[in-house]
Amino acid sequence: MTDLAMDYLGLDALLSPEELAWRDTVRAFVGDRVRPNIKDWYEKAVFPVEIATEMGRLGLLGAHLSGYGCPGRSAVEYGLAALELEAGDSGLRTFVSVQGSLAMSAIHKFGTEAQKKHWLPGMAAGETIGCFGLTEPEAGSDPAGMTTTARRVRGGWVIDGAKRWIGLASIADVAVIWARTEDGIRGFLVPTDTPGFTATPIEPKLAMRASIQCDIALADVRVPAEAILPGAAGLRGPFSCLNEARFGIMWGAMGAARDAYEAALAYALERRQFGKPIASFQLTQEKLVDMVVEIQKGLLVALHIGRMKDAGTLVPEQISFGKLNNVRTAIAIARQARTILGGNGVALEYSPMRHANNLEGVRTYEGTDEIHILIMGRAITGIAAFS
Repeated sequence: MTDLAMDYLGLDALLSPEELAWRDTVRAFVGDRVRPNIKDWYEKAVFPVEIATEMGRLGLLGAHLSGYGCPGRSAVEYGLAALELEAGDSGLRTFVSVQGSLAMSAIHKFGTEAQKKHWLPGMAAGETIGCFGLTEPEAGSDPAGMTTTARRVRGGWVIDGAKRWIGLASIADVAVIWARTEDGIRGFLVPTDTPGFTATPIEPKLAMRASIQCDIALADVRVPAEAILPGAAGLRGPFSCLNEARFGIMWGAMGAARDAYEAALAYALERRQFGKPIASFQLTQEKLVDMVVEIQKGLLVALHIGRMKDAGTLVPEQISFGKLNNVRTAIAIARQARTILGGNGVALEYSPMRHANNLEGVRTYEGTDEIHILIMGRAITGIAAFS
């Protein structure tokens, strides 16, 4: 492999020495802890819970948040971490996303000082796990259609309803639950040992197998008055957290794409057919070039959006651009990489098909392609086509 094979446009030059050092730290962690184990975790559909505290010690949880034990890194540094984690597996990046971008962000953005001090230090350390209960069995792309309710009672609230596809719920200590109240949609912090709270893992799955997604049932769940997140009213609250997750996804997807490409390139250089490496064939080189072009473009998109986020100029509609482009591009790259491996590409020994399967899940959560297309369409035309 040549230098151009790994960084064709020299994009590393756009990163500071500190950013490069952080990226390499996370890359080494993935190499040591994820790559040797991911085939087994994926095949057995296991999320290694013990890795949470290891990620906490490294500063991966709530990396972009400040105070309360959080690392306080930049948006670009968080993106670089997501890139390297998903090069290992989407399930590991998803853990960091659910914990930091969703659950921790909700508390950090909308919680009281007491809530932040109580929950965030343990979550940053990976000693406390959080989940984010927004989507429901009949309300996925349209969270405004949620039927989960919270009603006032003396001394607090009673929550009833159901949530679906909630990451980490069965191992979480606290759930951020969004529910309809007489004052609109509000967020609540619900300890998962509260009577009436039940989380059931969704199995079996064809994607995100080294990750946990659950159904949640809420039956007469009673929480105190101070469980409400006072700073969040309406859907702007959960949507702001979703945008944090979508930002990490645009980076992570390029990590999965890069790993699939690197696996295909290494295989093409070693695999011989008709007396020579298949990398010498014109059709194989065309596939590899197409992958390089799209990966480099996707990384430029992620980096530019990251710089805008750090500068405070980013708007949510621009995050939709990155999530839409980079995830669907990454799926195409992973599928193309699989073809270079031929029949061997369906074996778990090689990563492209695993990445392709995972990315189908990533493509769906935090806004499907269709939702992001319509968000962008509204931004372009001024007309909301989905309301």
